[in-house]
Amino acid sequence: MLDVKIPPMGESISSGILAKWHVKDGDMVTKDQPLYELETDKITSEGTADAAGRITLKVAAGAEVGISQVVAQIDTEAAAAASPAPRPAAPPAKVEAPAALKASPAPKPAPVPTTPPPAVPSSAVPLPIVAPKISSAAGARQTRRKLTPLRQRIAERLVAAQHEAAMLTTFNEADMSAVIGFRTKYQDDFVKKNGVKLGFMSFFVKAVVHALKEVPVINAQLDGDTLIENSYYDIGVAVSTERGLMVPVIRNCDGLGMAAIEKTIADAAARAREGKITLADLEGGVFTITNGGIFGSLLSTPIINPPQSAILGLHAIQDRPIAVNGQVVIRPMMYLALSYDHRIVDGREAVTFLVKVKQAIEEPARLLLGM
Repeated sequence: MLDVKIPPMGESISSGILAKWHVKDGDMVTKDQPLYELETDKITSEGTADAAGRITLKVAAGAEVGISQVVAQIDTEAAAAASPAPRPAAPPAKVEAPAALKASPAPKPAPVPTTPPPAVPSSAVPLPIVAPKISSAAGARQTRRKLTPLRQRIAERLVAAQHEAAMLTTFNEADMSAVIGFRTKYQDDFVKKNGVKLGFMSFFVKAVVHALKEVPVINAQLDGDTLIENSYYDIGVAVSTERGLMVPVIRNCDGLGMAAIEKTIADAAARAREGKITLADLEGGVFTITNGGIFGSLLSTPIINPPQSAILGLHAIQDRPIAVNGQVVIRPMMYLALSYDHRIVDGREAVTFLVKVKQAIEEPARLLLGM
């Protein structure tokens, strides 16, 4: 028997929720086959089989499990027994016996002694599957279930951010005409060359890097009474998943082209939604971009992702009348919101940063010229 144990997930993780089994009790599994999904307060990961065999589940989906806990066992001998047996050799040709032998009676077979079946050791008896308790206080009108570790962690961080930071939000709006026209003109060629679509997020990542270089205090964070100033540009991009909000970090964005940024974002988002994101993918960001516009949000005040000093919120693009050169015209407009920690960032610096982002989006050539 091979034990299936919850592997170590990092020094700060001691338990998690076994969210889902990909196999059923008694199934035959193959080596490296996905077995379960584990939710912790930081990531959701997948457990795979170390060997082939018949699996016996020890824990029900939804139960809390600890690191190194045995959640299933694999009978590896069952895999060998299930493999097809070699075909028997063809029987020899029938030889007619002499008449004298035919007349002799066949000897009676000796009785085969019977023995009782061997006793099954207690260790081989499957343990009962422990199901999580879900209480219902009002019958069919409501149900209660414990928050997942990830949702609990998100709640703790959001409350801590509001209690610990002097958070303030400043707003602006950007005319998206230039970016939309740029994408429309070059989208087909971009896809043919890079195999990925040119989205809005890569423009905003580049605009944020440009603005961080112009207003470096936004790229700083507090550690107690010490101000840490970062000189690198690892930008977090918030991704919504079924398990909660995750923020994969895109590394060294100042050295990446638009295609590389789009590919990295798409890969990180896919792994986050599939539960294959790692702790290393979520750590070390200096700034975060979150896009509520994909859900239709017109305006919001995003919450800082500690220990970062600011976060940029993007919103839905809407055609609105605006004044251009004394004339009222209809343009695709997006509201921008920058929430920042007033302990580190002054209002002038926050407004300047957001104006730099706005200018870069409205005139993408600025990104190429570094203006």
